[in-house]
Amino acid sequence: MSDQNSDRPAADAPTTEDWARLAAAVADEKNGADTIILDVGDVLAICDLFVVTSASNTRLVRTIAEEVEERIRQAGGPSPKQVEGIRELQWVLVDYGDLVVHVFHEEARRFYDIERLYRDVPRVSWHPLAVDDRRV
Repeated sequence: MSDQNSDRPAADAPTTEDWARLAAAVADEKNGADTIILDVGDVLAICDLFVVTSASNTRLVRTIAEEVEERIRQAGGPSPKQVEGIRELQWVLVDYGDLVVHVFHEEARRFYDIERLYRDVPRVSWHPLAVDDRRV
């Protein structure tokens, strides 16, 4: 007979949505603008969630991307599979597999208009105070 409680720690393990909420909260904390989480899992086979945020200058784009990566790592989360756009700092993509964090320079965000491309997907509710990165 198997012990049904042996699965309990896995049930308490952070989910992709928890990491997305942490990324959104970190972006917000670092002055990311209009931060949203999009549930793209039903329309994209390659990932489940996008976190989208923007920054008013290239230095802030870099700061947000680096801080998201660092805070997820500090909280015991995964390392990104890859990071793209860090040289140009117009659109930095931090790819965790099931989660992709998009940090746009505000002009690039207006140009690419990712919210319009994914206007039919649900948004995941988050609030900076609802994310406790010590738990995640």
